[in-house]
Amino acid sequence: MSSKKKQELQVAALENGTVIDHIPSEKLFTVVSLLGLEHMSNNITIGFNLKSKKLGTKGIIKIADKFFCDEEINRIAVVAPNVKLNIIRDYEVVEKREVRLPDELKGIVKCANPKCITNNEPMATLFHVIDKENCVIRCHYCEKEQIRENIKLMDN
Repeated sequence: MSSKKKQELQVAALENGTVIDHIPSEKLFTVVSLLGLEHMSNNITIGFNLKSKKLGTKGIIKIADKFFCDEEINRIAVVAPNVKLNIIRDYEVVEKREVRLPDELKGIVKCANPKCITNNEPMATLFHVIDKENCVIRCHYCEKEQIRENIKLMDN
């Protein structure tokens, strides 16, 4: 196989790893940061503003030799619902998953209530997801509810 052909393959095919697909384009770099991809040494391919029938444009991320735990992946459901996850082993898709909001979000989201203890003490936030379909969350400590449009992520 020619080296040019191999180079094309390096980007196109993934031997083992994770493909995160159907990311709304405007959320792509938020997802990159939420997953801490900028700190990884793995081979990572990022596609931005790709054509999508469903979304108009989308982002896609391919990460070689990385398999995420549910907690890591569920973080991205806060900002990018309906993202698809493909687990690749030996160039084959062995599992397809849809990213879903977890029941609880720990240390991901900032509480919108300035009086909340989490904004005044050095402690992790905790939210209960009370409506997964519409992404409505409630602070465990002050019970303030937030909807997806108003959610602010913690600074990493």
